[in-house]
Amino acid sequence: MTAVVNGHSVVGATVTRLRATFEAGRTRSLTWRRDQLEGLHRLLTERESDIAAALEADLGRNAMGTFMGDIAPVTAEITHTLAELTSWAAPRKVRLPAGQQPGKARVVPTPKGVVLVIGAWNFPILLTLQPAVSALAAGNTVVLKPSELAPATAALLADLLPRYVDPAAVAVVTGDAAVSTSLLAERFDHVFFTGSDRVGRIVLEACAKDLTPATLELGGKSPVIVARDADLDVAARRIAWAKSVNAGQACIAPDYVLVEDAVRPAFVERLLHHIELAGQAEPTRIVSEAHFDRLDGLLSGHGGEVTGGARERATRRFAPAVVTDPDPDSPLMQEEIFGPVLPVIAVPDLASAVRFVVARPHPLALYLFTSSDATVERVQDLTNSGSFCVNHLLYQLLVPDLPFGGVGASGIGSYHGQHGFDTFSHLRAVLQKPTAIDPSFAYPPYGPGAQKLLRRVMG
Repeated sequence: MTAVVNGHSVVGATVTRLRATFEAGRTRSLTWRRDQLEGLHRLLTERESDIAAALEADLGRNAMGTFMGDIAPVTAEITHTLAELTSWAAPRKVRLPAGQQPGKARVVPTPKGVVLVIGAWNFPILLTLQPAVSALAAGNTVVLKPSELAPATAALLADLLPRYVDPAAVAVVTGDAAVSTSLLAERFDHVFFTGSDRVGRIVLEACAKDLTPATLELGGKSPVIVARDADLDVAARRIAWAKSVNAGQACIAPDYVLVEDAVRPAFVERLLHHIELAGQAEPTRIVSEAHFDRLDGLLSGHGGEVTGGARERATRRFAPAVVTDPDPDSPLMQEEIFGPVLPVIAVPDLASAVRFVVARPHPLALYLFTSSDATVERVQDLTNSGSFCVNHLLYQLLVPDLPFGGVGASGIGSYHGQHGFDTFSHLRAVLQKPTAIDPSFAYPPYGPGAQKLLRRVMG
């Protein structure tokens, strides 16, 4: 069965076993790859109730929230990947320039080898299995390390995966941060990590030892700009919903709102109404007491006005809170919130909002509400972010052919769709030349005529 490690004494043996599987060529065929993806799909559909129960135990999330946030995006990714796998895996022809004729050139997607996927607790199925979909589609063996902060889900994955995928090629390793450290001491061919920028730096440093390529899906403070010409009711309702999904514990959740002065009162009034309703409809608890205490601390010392935010430490329930006009230098506005607290800052105009955003590290997501295409183009041209979503939030995550990833402090690399397939593939350059044609003028010494000809065809 799939190796399940609760400790680090056999981590090396697990990696060695998966490397032997890869080197034997077992994972190369498209038939094998499809079998693994179909197995994952069956796991998610046949065991949906078990998964929902585990997520309720870990996060207090209801079954529909688990379907929407963890199961449906992965099954959609699998369906899309199965439909496109043959074309993605095929050699990609490259046109040869005149100076390289005759010959044939192509890019051949090649599996990298043994991949490590370190998942996150906030969407523990989505952020563990969705990268695995791409890694398996690309023909790799995979070690999965679910987050110890979602223990019921981690245990479920360890129990169920051996029944649905090839146990010689996929291993689940469970345990705490010490186990992750042991894993990172091993040599992998690609490491995929989802989590905080602090831990991301540790992962990248570990990868540097063997020059292992890494994809880091981090986070940051994703802003929302509400322009004066926005539909304020729709903007408020959608922002409130997005901030309440999983109690705001999402890497692309809106972290703060910049709203133009002219519409600030009307927007805040609508936001307060919708965020109260959204919080009641999305019951989720804060993952741990430590995270609860951190959020509780952010609600003091910011200089703004707090509305909402009723909370109970014993149950880790935390109602959404809106903080209007906090100090931009306060911890609330300097740290990623990752919870149901939403600062709202008034700005004189759109230009001020753009300056506020670009003065800070590039976010994982940037959101804009406006009715003007010119405003969209202006904000798009003057800012940088992992993704840019106009007049809605979070949904960019669900488009299979859009790359999902950060830029700068919010991450390195991307995945989803073909972007994920390519991330876990080595795109190998192949040039094939015939031997029947081998003119002497192609070799030195070059006479005047050869020099003239070579300058013409190669320049």
